[in-house]
Parts: sequence; C-alpha cells; structure tokens
Amino acid sequence: MNSEQIILFTIFGAVFALLLWGRWRYDIVAFGALMTAVVLGAVDVEHAFEGFGHEATLIVALVLIVSAGLVRSGAVYLITRTLVDSTRSLGSHIAIMGGIGGVLSAFMNNVAALALLMPVDIQTARKAGRAPGLSLMPLSFATILGGMVTLIGTPPNIIIATIRQDSLGESFSMFDFAPVGGVAALAGLAFVALVGWRLIPAREDAVVRGSDLAPYVAELTVPEGSKQIGRRVGELHETAEKADVAIIGLIRNGKRLYGNARNNVIQAGDALVLEASPEALDEFRSTLSLAFSDDRREELLTADSEGLDVIEMVVKPESRLNGKTAQGIGLSWRQRAVLMGISRQGRRITSQVRKTVVQPGDILLLLVQKDTGSDVAEWLGCLTLADRGLAVTQDTKTWAAIGMFAGAVLLASLGVMDLAIALGLVVIAYVLMRVVPLQELYDHVEWPVVVLLGSMIPLGQALETSGGTTLIAESLIWLTDGWPAWAILTALMVVTMTLSDVLNNTATAIVAAPIGIQMARGLDVSPDPFLMAVAVAASSAFLTPIGHKNNTLILGPGGYRFGDYWRMGLPLEILVVAVSIPAILVFWPL
Repeated sequence: MNSEQIILFTIFGAVFALLLWGRWRYDIVAFGALMTAVVLGAVDVEHAFEGFGHEATLIVALVLIVSAGLVRSGAVYLITRTLVDSTRSLGSHIAIMGGIGGVLSAFMNNVAALALLMPVDIQTARKAGRAPGLSLMPLSFATILGGMVTLIGTPPNIIIATIRQDSLGESFSMFDFAPVGGVAALAGLAFVALVGWRLIPAREDAVVRGSDLAPYVAELTVPEGSKQIGRRVGELHETAEKADVAIIGLIRNGKRLYGNARNNVIQAGDALVLEASPEALDEFRSTLSLAFSDDRREELLTADSEGLDVIEMVVKPESRLNGKTAQGIGLSWRQRAVLMGISRQGRRITSQVRKTVVQPGDILLLLVQKDTGSDVAEWLGCLTLADRGLAVTQDTKTWAAIGMFAGAVLLASLGVMDLAIALGLVVIAYVLMRVVPLQELYDHVEWPVVVLLGSMIPLGQALETSGGTTLIAESLIWLTDGWPAWAILTALMVVTMTLSDVLNNTATAIVAAPIGIQMARGLDVSPDPFLMAVAVAASSAFLTPIGHKNNTLILGPGGYRFGDYWRMGLPLEILVVAVSIPAILVFWPL
C-alpha cells in the first residue's frame, strides 16, 4: 500500500466516521474531505472541482427541478386524487400508496416522490384517525424500491451509469436497470404491503393532530365554459371530500344562497363557499378547473405577472384592514392581490369573503403576484406567517408538462438524445411556460446533494487511479477465493448494503462501483452483473434513518425512533438480496 492510498483510505475512513457521528452535515464533511485530499496531494488541484461539472451532478439537479415542475403543473394531483381514500383498510392503503410511490419514483427523484406523497399520506392518516407512522415507513421504503427501476429514479443509478461510461466507454440506458431493479422492487413492495407494515411498533401518542390553524373559509368562482356549469352543488361533494374540502354555501350575483345549496344548479359566475386548508383548496380548484376570483380581479392579478404566490398573514390591531373589507380598501386594484380565504378561530363567517369585515387576529390567505407578498403585507400592516411552501398549481399546463417530460424520457431511452440534454430542455420549457417560476428555479435544487456529489466524485476517481479500488477488489476476491459466482455477488451486495445503511447512498455508490468493476476484471468476467449488484445494494438502505434521505424525512412526522427501522428493514434487505442475485445471473450473465 503506497502513501497516496494510505491518505485516501484514511480520508474515507474519517468521512464514514463523521457521517456516522452525524454532528456535521454530509456536504460539509464531503467538501472538507476533498479539500484535505487536495492539500495532502492525493487529489490534483486541476481535477479538484471536476465533480461539480460531472454529468451525474447535473442530472441530479435537473431531475429535482423537473420533479418540482410536475408538482406545480398538477400532474401529481392527476395521479393521486382518484386513488387515495381514507376509508380503505390500512393494508389496502399501503399497497395503493406504495404502488403510486414506486411508479412515481421510477420516473422522478425518489426523494421528490416521497416529498409529494408524504403530505397526502399524513392527511389520509388524519382523516382515518390513525398514526401516520403505520404508513409512512412503508411509503418511504416503496419510493426507495421504485427508484431502482430506471436510470433517473435514484442518484446511485446515475452515478453507476456514468462510472460505467468512464470505465467501459458506454453508459447504461434508461431501462437497463429495470429487469433486476423491477424484480427487487416488486418483491419488496409485496413484502411491505402484506407483511412489513405489521412489524412497525404502534404508538398511540403518534396519532396526527390537526393544524393549530382553523380551516379557511374561502371562495372559488365557476368561470365561463366550465364543465361544472349545469351540475348540482351536491354532485361536487364527493370530489370535495377527497380533497378534504367542505362546501358550505354558494354565492350568486353577490348574494349568498340559503344553506349549503346542495340542490342548486351551478351557473357561470357562481362562487362556491368552502372550508379548507390552503393545500386542499388548491387541489380542489385544480381538480375542477375553478377560478380564484371573477374575471376582472383575475385579469388584474395575472396581468404582467411572472407568477403567483400564496401567502398567509395575521391582521394586527393597527392594520389598514381592521374593521374594513378587502373590497372596501380596493385590495385587488390597489395591490393586485385577491383575498382567497379567512381563518377566524371559533367565529363564523356568513358574508362573501371579500365583503367580510376583517378583525384583529384573523388569518388571511392571499393570492399575490410573484415576490410582492412582503410589499402587500407592509401596505396592509399585517404580519406574514412563516412560509409553508404554498404554491399555485398550474392546472392548465398539466398535460403539456407531462408530455414534455415523457418525450424527454422516450428520447433518452431510445438513445436519440443524452439524458442531461433532454432534461435540460424540459427545464427550459418549464421556465418559459412559467410552470416553474424563474425566481424559484434554483430553490428546487438540493444543493447539499450537489456539493456531496461534486466533492465525492473526485475522491472516488482518485481512489481508483491510485489503485485503491483495485486493492479492495483484490482483498474481496482473496476472501471469496473458490466461492461460486453467486456467492461472490452476494458478498459484494452485503458489503455495499452495510455501507449504504450508515452512509449516504450516493457516497456508497461512488466507492462500491469501481470496486465491483475491479472484482470483475480480477475474475475475468463481465463487470455488468457486479455493477447491477452495487446499484441495487446501494439503494437498499432500510436499517437506519440515516442511510437514505427518505428515511430521514419520515423520522419526525412518523414519530419513529432510531431502532424502529430494522424491524421491517432487515427482512426486506434479506429479501432484496435473495431475489436480486438470481435476477442478475439471468438478465446479466457473467
């Protein structure tokens, strides 16, 4: 072992130890390791920052932006709103949500897929009166499993494909991972839905409680040409219930009709009076293609606008609105803002929202032009609440967004266009269509992951060029000397899985993929089975909350403890190994 290898092995050991310790964030640890390697001469200065321009780093960033565009366009609502029902049994709910999560995470970043579905799952748990921890862990594991199926489903697959490109001259294509990853995902999803969720400890104190904020009383307008014209209000209740919205009245010609108007036939210009959270209100509006306000106010709102923001603010005693109405102070034409709803704890609102006299302590839900929220709040003399990430779904662009993304995936799959270029064109199209506002473009990039990849790629390349990966591969080959091929692949998977449970899966893939290639060369066999074994194993981080970001995301909302994960995760990892090895030997023979 030479001095360069000793330095790199020491640095990697320190990185692993620091990530296990968890005191410092993984991107700081990785960047610090890169700088240390440069100072000690293990990484050349001219190659130190090549990882930040690496295709894998760019694709991960682009996938996150595209994922955000699919959310903002309403594409995800289109999939989930017809399939989620709080009255289903827990097993059925987990099977359906797991299936949706698995499919979504195959075609978008699996962290983003979980981020989309987690609020839906928590809301369903709230409706059903059960602890979210009973379904969040299965959902997390399902999105991790689904990411194994395609090139873009999870960062390790992207990394392994680019390492294959660098080492063997040809990358894996979009669906090369599907035969093995699909078998592992299907077996894993079946286990999670039928058996796994029963192994999660139930805690009665983990039942979801409602928000501290009361629901908003809000209005949505039926525009000209709407498909809802001619229907009775009562016919919308099923859709409203699925979105967790209560229809409490109807306004026509400025007057509120008696009761909840179930039997009234809807006309153009009618306003539905609703009680809902901001997220539920947006889902209901997107589902039925309703308008925020009447044509005149909506035109004022959208004219010369780069997009729309939804903000929440509390009315202070000295507010300009105190004792007045939004219509009376000319909120729409003075500030290009629409009052969507009012939350008033314990008090009923009986008039039109914009004609309701506002009182101190009311919480207002406003729709404003992009980046004008602070100015509107200052003009009103209100206090804005913490940003909850509320967004306006661009429901008129749903199919265009889906079509462009599907086209990019198809072109990349057929080899007509490089994946990074195809995704880059989708991002540009989303920005030009204002599906993703330009001001928010970089907000959707998970910069710590970019820094992690940009830092670890040069370290992994240095380990390979220094002969470090060859040394590890030779050691594994020596330890498995005389073993059959399936046993060697199993050993590689177990070692990689163990690393992935305690490290970030991207870092594991960067380290393990070159080792797999070296093992294959030492055995004089094809490296592809070994790369597939690494791909599946690097993504199979089910034992701890730190191995995969999805497991970390559910830790708090699910009310889990560190030791809860292995109960379902250990048998799942054993199952993944058991089904993946035969699949690899069949689809990627040695």
